[in-house]
Amino acid sequence: MIIKGQKINDRYQIIRTIGEGGMANVYLAYDTILDRNVAVKILRGDLADDEKFVRRFQREAIAASSLSHPNIVEMYDVGDDEGKYFIVMEYVDGKTLKSLIKKRGALTLSEVIDIMLQLTSAISCAHDSYIIHRDIKPQNVMILEDGRVKVMDFGIAMALNSNELTQTNSVMGSVHYLPPEQANGKGSTMKSDIYSLGILMFELLTGKLPFKGDNAVEIAIKQMKEAIPSVCKINPNIPQSVENVILKACAKNPKNRYESVKEMREDIEKCMDPEHQFEERYVYKFPEQDLEDTKVMPPIKEEKNEMEEKEKVEEEVKTTEIEESKDKKKKNKMIIIITAIVVALIILVSALTIFLFPKKKKVIEVKIPNVNDMTVEQAEEILKKDGFEIAEEVEEEYDDTIEVGKVIKTSPAINKVVKPGTKITLIISKGKEGLEVKDYTKMNFEDVKKELEEAGIEVKENFEEISEETDDLKDGMITKQDVEEGTYLKKGDTISLTYARLVEGYPDFTDGTWNTESIREFCTNNNLYLTLREKEDATVEPGTILTQNREPKSKIYKNTSLVIEVAKKPAVVEKPKPETPDEGDDSNTGNNDDKENNDNKNNNTGNNDNNKE
Repeated sequence: MIIKGQKINDRYQIIRTIGEGGMANVYLAYDTILDRNVAVKILRGDLADDEKFVRRFQREAIAASSLSHPNIVEMYDVGDDEGKYFIVMEYVDGKTLKSLIKKRGALTLSEVIDIMLQLTSAISCAHDSYIIHRDIKPQNVMILEDGRVKVMDFGIAMALNSNELTQTNSVMGSVHYLPPEQANGKGSTMKSDIYSLGILMFELLTGKLPFKGDNAVEIAIKQMKEAIPSVCKINPNIPQSVENVILKACAKNPKNRYESVKEMREDIEKCMDPEHQFEERYVYKFPEQDLEDTKVMPPIKEEKNEMEEKEKVEEEVKTTEIEESKDKKKKNKMIIIITAIVVALIILVSALTIFLFPKKKKVIEVKIPNVNDMTVEQAEEILKKDGFEIAEEVEEEYDDTIEVGKVIKTSPAINKVVKPGTKITLIISKGKEGLEVKDYTKMNFEDVKKELEEAGIEVKENFEEISEETDDLKDGMITKQDVEEGTYLKKGDTISLTYARLVEGYPDFTDGTWNTESIREFCTNNNLYLTLREKEDATVEPGTILTQNREPKSKIYKNTSLVIEVAKKPAVVEKPKPETPDEGDDSNTGNNDDKENNDNKNNNTGNNDNNKE
């Protein structure tokens, strides 16, 4: 049992429980070495007892820890502590998509598009590293207050046996998003993640799951057999283009799905464009073999019926032959007469054609000349000479060999034989698809990223933290790139860029510019706990900041404490006032003084006498 204050691996101090599941429990903990809050996920007891699973879990979790993406929860550490197997992750202060759906039901269309773009970006990054999640569901997606989403549980999802449909509540929750091939025990591929993303998108749009059942096996059978319901019928305000994304992602036959998550993301990006919203419903190219409603069974006739039908036909034929035999001679005569008339007509028409229209010209056809690699003006001049009409607007396509602006082909195609006057459309080169890589070091990351993404290049971003800026290294400046200058990247290619990110540490609160009010505001903005201590100091003005427990420029971690010592005015100690004698007591005072003098005199005299002796 894990209790508050307990340390895992002698480093991660448990603060509280933040989640419980069928596979693991999740705790908020404090990393005592790196001074930050983390999430610690500890595997459930029965999974921890499975040695084979533990080995696979550790291997897959370590592989997943290499992923770096803003929409993937970062994994910091993997290990075991006295039989408790754990992973340490980035602490995300948010809630799961599942809890959001339970609270709100269907989300708005714009919210769904935004969430799906982030999710497909994260899963695409994982697929680029040949890592399949295998358990995409809203319970494994966190959403922050600012709308950012974070995908969790790569390590655990990859280590689980996806074919097991019983035992854990976790698998019961996962089966709602399980691809048919996994439910059928055929294993998972990257296209399996695409199917789960489609089911998740359906749930976000409708607030409902497409397939329900009393147990995991029943739901799995529906995943394999039933067509996904239409979101447009559930909500007529959803464009057909959006439903088409779900239909293509959730195809039972993987051949009908998107080839990659990137392709799915491209359709999501453009599905709300006016020219795509009213497109036709997506039709599968390959048969959905597991769908009952798509199986077309040919009509089956019993052998007995076929025999009866055959006998009936034979009887009708015999009857017809008997009737026809009576008129056979008459029909033969009619055939001879009709044949003679037809032959005569053919001879007559042929004679008229030869003698009346001897000078009729044959239809002339011409071949479209080769105008490749010519300018538009040159191509138009040649085509017009051959009697062709030129379309007013040209079309553009990418071409790796012909320079921009020159003709790469025509419509109809070059060398095709057509009639004179045919309208020809020129198709000109847009140049190579993509761009040539520059030396991006010392350039601003956001500017370079925008330029690359506009060219269809996928940008993987990494960063290096810096504590201060210099003339040669500033916040957002690119420091590394994994593709050499001069390399040509096409649409869909990937480049990894590393940039500097300034870590704004603690300021020097003792520099004379801060007071308790401005420090309170600083702590509120950075989620810090402030403790103010007063110290008497007469050398400075009250309210002066004397000390701070965090070094200036040290890194700021949320939910940690800041202790400030503030000067206050020393307390004033009043001295007792001397007593003032009354005027009527002067005589007594004088007498007392005389008495004291006499006593002193007597004492001295006594001393002298003693000396004499």
